[in-house]
Amino acid sequence: MLGSTHGTLTTHSRPARVVACGEQPPHTVHGMSEPHRDGGGQGACPVDRDVSGRPLHAPVPDLDRFFRPESVAVIGASDSEGRPNTGITRQLIGWAERVGARLHPVNPGRTEVFGRPCHAGIAELPEPVDLAVLLVGDPLPVIEQLAEAKVKFAVAFASGFAETGERGAAAQDRLAEAVARSGLRLLGPNTNLNAFEKFRTDLDGPAIALITQSGHQGRPVFSLQELGIRLSHWAPTGNEADLETADFLSYFATRPEVGAIAAYVEGLKDGRSFLLAADRAARNKVPVVAVKVGRTETGARTAASHTGKLTGADEVVDAAMRQFGVIRVDGLDELQDTAALLARARKPSAEGVAVYSISGGTGAHFSDLATAAGLRLPTLGAAKQAELHQWIPEYLHVANPVDNGGHPVGDWRGRKILDALLADPAVGILICPITGPFPPMSDKLAQDLVDAAEQTDKLVCVVWGSPVGTEDAYRRTLLGSSRVATFRTFANCITAVRAYLDHHRFVAGYRSPFDDAPRVLSPSARKAQALMRPGQQLSEHAAKQLLRAYGIRVPREQLVTSAAAAVRAASLVGYPVVMKASGPQLTHKTELGLVKVQLTSASQVRDAYRELTDIARYEDVPLDGVLVCQMIERGVETIVGVTQDSLFGPTVTVGLGGVLVEVLRDVVVGVPPFGEDQARAMLDELRGRALLDGVRGAPPADLDALVEVVLRVQRMALELGDELAELDINPLVVLPRGQGAVALDALAVCR
Repeated sequence: MLGSTHGTLTTHSRPARVVACGEQPPHTVHGMSEPHRDGGGQGACPVDRDVSGRPLHAPVPDLDRFFRPESVAVIGASDSEGRPNTGITRQLIGWAERVGARLHPVNPGRTEVFGRPCHAGIAELPEPVDLAVLLVGDPLPVIEQLAEAKVKFAVAFASGFAETGERGAAAQDRLAEAVARSGLRLLGPNTNLNAFEKFRTDLDGPAIALITQSGHQGRPVFSLQELGIRLSHWAPTGNEADLETADFLSYFATRPEVGAIAAYVEGLKDGRSFLLAADRAARNKVPVVAVKVGRTETGARTAASHTGKLTGADEVVDAAMRQFGVIRVDGLDELQDTAALLARARKPSAEGVAVYSISGGTGAHFSDLATAAGLRLPTLGAAKQAELHQWIPEYLHVANPVDNGGHPVGDWRGRKILDALLADPAVGILICPITGPFPPMSDKLAQDLVDAAEQTDKLVCVVWGSPVGTEDAYRRTLLGSSRVATFRTFANCITAVRAYLDHHRFVAGYRSPFDDAPRVLSPSARKAQALMRPGQQLSEHAAKQLLRAYGIRVPREQLVTSAAAAVRAASLVGYPVVMKASGPQLTHKTELGLVKVQLTSASQVRDAYRELTDIARYEDVPLDGVLVCQMIERGVETIVGVTQDSLFGPTVTVGLGGVLVEVLRDVVVGVPPFGEDQARAMLDELRGRALLDGVRGAPPADLDALVEVVLRVQRMALELGDELAELDINPLVVLPRGQGAVALDALAVCR
């Protein structure tokens, strides 16, 4: 974890600067160059909407008066010892004094609370109130009174709402409706006092802003202050009847003092709001690190297609976070270490990692783990190795990892080695794993690392492996430095460094996909809408007409209703042909024997027509005809599809297809909108990606054509919206490079 020098900046001390839409003011925080942050309150920018009417920019709620109110009312205040409200009232009084707010107790049964005048009701308050804290069992009756008093914010601690089941959820819906009518903003219900904690004010540097849906899960991050890491805010969102994770994410992304946002998320209230908030953070280059637990319901799904069976809610959340640069970690220890590093570390000058240790075994072990995690350990050049061998014996390995043998760290040579490594232009990060204290050697090494870090803009990381953690080299030297990132485990160090590099690589090339989202319906959409049949599954023939409307290539084919017509169609299509039964209730034709391939003569076509129609009659499957199709023999079989997610709306899936698609399950999901770069990145995530590059003498597939189909399907999903419940193109055969891609089969379900 990163330590900090002591400063005098007071936590929560600076209001956000409000700027015009599009203005990008530079900020410098404590001598460190900060990314541009766009400010602005609600409604600061004109509402821009996509083709489905959804907003394309996240509103930034003006939460300054929530975190730093001028006046606070405590409804249900108490000073009777032994009552829960008494402890809360006492804590709120202390918090109000720290932030400079005037606090007014409200309780009809008291004339004073802790020596302060107590008011009988909200209407009797002596001044307008920014924030009302509700210490009442049922906050609903109070909301209207707060609205009449024009209170800006309220906090409801009461439980017994959506977390308890259907009745509680109904009560929460009523509360949310009342809040929406009132015009105030509500935190909770089922939240806690975390927003009103005592933050340390003697810490300097960029801070972590914390968002949690479970207060206790935020404790490890909050405790970082004891190790010198600054925290600026804590938003415990509770049940999110009104204010939600996305609101605080948008707000924190505009705060100049926030270096990183850490979040513990159990469930998202609204997927679109989360995407827009993550987009704002990415635009402002603010790293977001999140633990996401639980599983969200994807809602009712037809699941007739392969696509509908291949992705679940968590895969969609994971894809959404990845697309917008949210760094997802698995544990609270990873959350605190990764957020601390991202908040403090400067932009990398190079991506190369040098591993330096006093033990060859330690260096080799760490290097294996780092390389497996995707970190790049460049081999140091011959000149650099010769330089290092001035201080390190010739028989030791210095190509990277660098093994000094131990003794050089005990004298003047130790610092020379560190400076030489940090001077290498290929090295952007120096990591020194110290598996255990070995004084005085480890003490001298720790001090040299701190001194070297103060003289460089490059990232210096130390893994202090001692389980004790009370050593002076750790507690005073390493944690006392604002420039050294100190970890306790190899795994957390590697996770944080990889996230650090990924974040800066991501924001350097980030272009918001919302900027290019369609605003108006295309001519293709109007053609497609005419083909939709509400509440029905389309036949293969009708689904392919849908694809044609969006310029997606399908084979030459004809729909016929007699054997003679099938023979004529085969002559027009050209032998060999494929014949398939076509009907709105047909999902997986192969399993029923309703597909015939490699037909090369008129007699085969006539026989196939009779067999297909006989099977359909036997299976009692109504047909709209039989398709006579062009035979496509070469290419890589893929799948591209659309499903509806209850949080994010339409999602696009791409992967390896064919008859084994549900066995291999090699698919990646994308959450629209996304651009060409993201579509290509989705392909790179496939385990079988090499098949598209050509294996065993096969030619490379036409990746450009596949990407184009993915983007056209995305456009279809955005423009048709809820009307298209599912789309399944399987297989989409990707032909050799330059020859395109052909949708051999398709299934579409209309809503």
